[in-house]
Amino acid sequence: MKLDSKVPDNIPIEQIWDKYRFSTKLVNPSNKRKYKVIVVGTGLAGGSAAASLAELGYEVKAFCIHDSPRRAHSIAAQGGINAAKNYPNDGDSVWRLFYDTVKGGDYRSREANVYRLAQVSNHIIDQCVAQGVPFAREYGGQLANRSFGGAQVSRTFYCRGQTGQQLLLGAYSALMRMVSTGKVELFTRRDMQDIVLIDGAARGIIVRNLITGELERHMADAVVLGTGGYGNVYYLSTNAKASNVTAAWRAHKKGAYFANPCFTQIHPTCIPVTGESQSKLTLMSESLRNDGRVWVPKKKGDNRKPSEIPEDERDYYLERKYPSFGNLVPRDVASRNAKEVCDAGNGVGDTNMSVYLDFAEAIKRDGEETIRQKYGNLFHMYQKITDENPYETPMRIFPAVHYTMGGLWVDYNLMTTIPGLFALGECNFSDHGANRLGASALMQGLADGYFVIPYTIGGYLSQAKLSEADTNHEEFKKAESEVKEKISKMLSTKGKGKNKKTAMEIHRELGKVLWDYVGMARNEKGLKEALKKIPQIREDFWKNVNIPGSAKDLNVALEYAGRVADFLEFAETLTTDALNRKESCGGHFRDESQTEEGEAKRNDEDYSYVAAWEFTGVGKEPKLHKEELKFNNVKLTQRSYK
Repeated sequence: MKLDSKVPDNIPIEQIWDKYRFSTKLVNPSNKRKYKVIVVGTGLAGGSAAASLAELGYEVKAFCIHDSPRRAHSIAAQGGINAAKNYPNDGDSVWRLFYDTVKGGDYRSREANVYRLAQVSNHIIDQCVAQGVPFAREYGGQLANRSFGGAQVSRTFYCRGQTGQQLLLGAYSALMRMVSTGKVELFTRRDMQDIVLIDGAARGIIVRNLITGELERHMADAVVLGTGGYGNVYYLSTNAKASNVTAAWRAHKKGAYFANPCFTQIHPTCIPVTGESQSKLTLMSESLRNDGRVWVPKKKGDNRKPSEIPEDERDYYLERKYPSFGNLVPRDVASRNAKEVCDAGNGVGDTNMSVYLDFAEAIKRDGEETIRQKYGNLFHMYQKITDENPYETPMRIFPAVHYTMGGLWVDYNLMTTIPGLFALGECNFSDHGANRLGASALMQGLADGYFVIPYTIGGYLSQAKLSEADTNHEEFKKAESEVKEKISKMLSTKGKGKNKKTAMEIHRELGKVLWDYVGMARNEKGLKEALKKIPQIREDFWKNVNIPGSAKDLNVALEYAGRVADFLEFAETLTTDALNRKESCGGHFRDESQTEEGEAKRNDEDYSYVAAWEFTGVGKEPKLHKEELKFNNVKLTQRSYK
């Protein structure tokens, strides 16, 4: 299959989206009622898509893995959402947001998709204000902005440290309004098990009722995935424990290409790991770097309290190395530098694997009350977790797996290589390249759901030749049978004696391998070692995993084991992609490819493409397809934030 991005040629980038919408065939309002659309995932991308499609008249079925859409992981986003409103009058524009996003992604994203994202960003803010999202405001009533990494303007709209929660409540209210009208049928506590293809097109899904254990078949004319990213493959991450790769991976196994899986983001501002038994990490918002200064002692192994270390014995290393951006360099740059100073022996804390984020100067300058108003809930959360008061002593932070830029390959319509299967938000690869700038995840999720998919899905449905079928079709029976077989196989694997393991123990083993060899820094030797170890861990899983209970009722252990099984397959593709990409770019840093100053060194001549992988079988090397990236509007340069 030749990858076709479906981006129109020879049209100025500022006009592509408008002309594309005009040329796309429409479904008239009365005919929309004849079409059924399945939306899997009810976070910002899925929730906004389900609400918007139902508002247009489509009959929507929405599937939520939780007991309520309000529990989606979108709720955890703290710092803000970007838009090019230019309220501070500091030089922002749609073009600058587009440029910063392409540059921030280290020139590995598709220009047309990024420009569209920047274009619709302003509409998102208007939409959310109309929904009652309580954005912070200036004294005169205008919406407030703050700065985030990778930008020299203030374009981030925020609700203290609860932006994701408030935006999710806005999307949730729009969704539940459509539920009350009967245009959306909401299915909670459902776990998608497989995509059903009829005549090569996505026509339905198999889900497991997590309460009863029953497998259900659901039919539609198109399927939309808004199921988030795969960061939990590393075991320890800032993602909610329920976040997983299952929906995307099982779509991949049915023919949807997986793009750039090696592009994983390590967030620099997280509470450090405290022990072996830890199952999750906590994110401290990037917004804290607006006022917090990052530093370590200049002297190696300096165990004095931070208050006892004078200014001339502190290394504010980001400010020293990157004077133009200082503490607001992009996440990948900040993370690598934190690792570098800790590896050199300058780290702090009990493990010496953290750095300080210090607010003393900001409190002295602006007053504690001002800092409390900006970040109060974040400071409260930090103190609850660490039992340290960040108003009196610096926070300790260290990088952790956070966001994934890779995902299902999609064209300009957000459609995967399976006709009728769309992927939105973090579930697709399209907008962030090799590194996501802060406050851009919420922007992409809502852009895709509110302003892109309502147009592009109509273009597909107006031309699709769909045969009449129902859930008794042979493809539904076949898919359900395969799901039952996999569940039965997992439950029958009880392990033997001392080799018996829980799914969590095996997941922890996988995560350690990935963090050690496919983490912040990667090299050929380590990646090849990981590719030896991952199949061994997977074999161990299918021989020795012990899952109590049955498939006929609530079984959290079974639910979790199914996700670990998918992670064990996906991890091999992720590592293969990292081994194949012999360059450094964004969140993918190869030791063999760096400048004399230790910065990421791209190879545009050989790797200026999207790596889209085709599934060829478990344990078999996937087949690589390339979408060459063209940069007609942004000049390819070596990224510099100095």
